[in-house]
Amino acid sequence: MNTFVILALALAPTTAVMLYIYLRDRHEPEPLGLLVLSFLYGGVSTMLTLLISWPVNVLFLTKPDDAVHQFINAFFKVALIEEFSKFFFVRFVLFYNKNFNEPYDGIVYAVMVGMGFATLENVIYVYQYGFTTGIMRMFTAVPAHATFAIIMGYFLGKAKFTHRRVIYFSMVSLVTAAAFHGTYDYLLFMSYVPGLWIGAAISLAIILLLSRKAIRLHDQSSPFLTNE
Repeated sequence: MNTFVILALALAPTTAVMLYIYLRDRHEPEPLGLLVLSFLYGGVSTMLTLLISWPVNVLFLTKPDDAVHQFINAFFKVALIEEFSKFFFVRFVLFYNKNFNEPYDGIVYAVMVGMGFATLENVIYVYQYGFTTGIMRMFTAVPAHATFAIIMGYFLGKAKFTHRRVIYFSMVSLVTAAAFHGTYDYLLFMSYVPGLWIGAAISLAIILLLSRKAIRLHDQSSPFLTNE
């Protein structure tokens, strides 16, 4: 497939998500250079995922037609590792940046990192499986990664500006994102059960609604609102 088509398919949905999140940052927009850097951190997080996943997959083999094994696969071998890889850069790098100065910024930076991850993942999948896969991921995997990032960013925003509860909200951000991610993946991994994919669609719809609420809550709690 043409390299330009692969890049366009990979970048179009993630760019749309990032633009939406950036435009919702109405009170005190983040520096574009830092957003680009956050996106690049997301690309690096895919490398961290591979680094962690390789020994885990070697040591813990799972059967594709076993419900318990697929639960372990979805929640621990995929969701937890991927979300931790993204969480690492948001929590331990961007969290301490002086521009992270309102709760909504947690969502902004988490989404930028998440979309960096999703973009590189998209390039790999489209290159391997073709145009149809790129279109399907545009309406499934990319929105899913965006919602996981929004939920993670919501709690990291609370962690940053809730005194003495930083560790608590940080852990909630990782566990919640991984739980939603694991649920979505598990329902897809159990594809040998007829109709179970509908559950994945429902779980995505639910987290989309929760993500919209998370964006609205942090938007309304901005300390810069009183200055407008």
